[in-house]
Amino acid sequence: MFIAVEGVDGAGKGTQISLLNKHFADQGHVVVQTREPGGTAGAEQIRALLVEGAAGRWSAETELLLMYAARQDHVETLIKPALMEGNIVLCDRFHGSSFVYQGVAGGLGMERVQDLDDFVLGGFGPDLELVIDLPVDVSLARASSRAGQETRFESKGVGFLDMVRRGFHDYVARKPQRRHLIDGRGTVEDVHERILDVVRGASC
Repeated sequence: MFIAVEGVDGAGKGTQISLLNKHFADQGHVVVQTREPGGTAGAEQIRALLVEGAAGRWSAETELLLMYAARQDHVETLIKPALMEGNIVLCDRFHGSSFVYQGVAGGLGMERVQDLDDFVLGGFGPDLELVIDLPVDVSLARASSRAGQETRFESKGVGFLDMVRRGFHDYVARKPQRRHLIDGRGTVEDVHERILDVVRGASC
């Protein structure tokens, strides 16, 4: 099973993935936890180009091409081999973020992203996508409290992040059978229980 967790920065994806990892491990599954952009040595180098530096460093087109270069390596080197071994793969972001960040908020359009996705991945994707939803002001407050240099997308401003949030709503609505919007408000435990409700009910 391949599960991707999506959402705006500060939504708590990393925390929820760790809890989901423990949930599956406690059931005896082997879990591979990874992230995008990144997950392999080459993809992590591309990640640094994408998430660090000035907001205007790259155009949306360049971002998209870099994302899919990293993604192709990630899928072929790590994700597919892990799935072939019968493992569960949990990924912090996958192609949903490209559809939303570059396609919607970046203005390229979801159809253009879909064309590249089809070329690179050939229809491969997560069995289940969990999108943690949070108001932009709350997500920004959470994200700003984190240390580090990976702030390029947050620095694009509230308007951009609002488009991201609305884009995720649209993204989920297009394939509701495998994409689920998770209310990110409340305690960590509250959100975890909402995620488990979806995971338990999913037929992947």
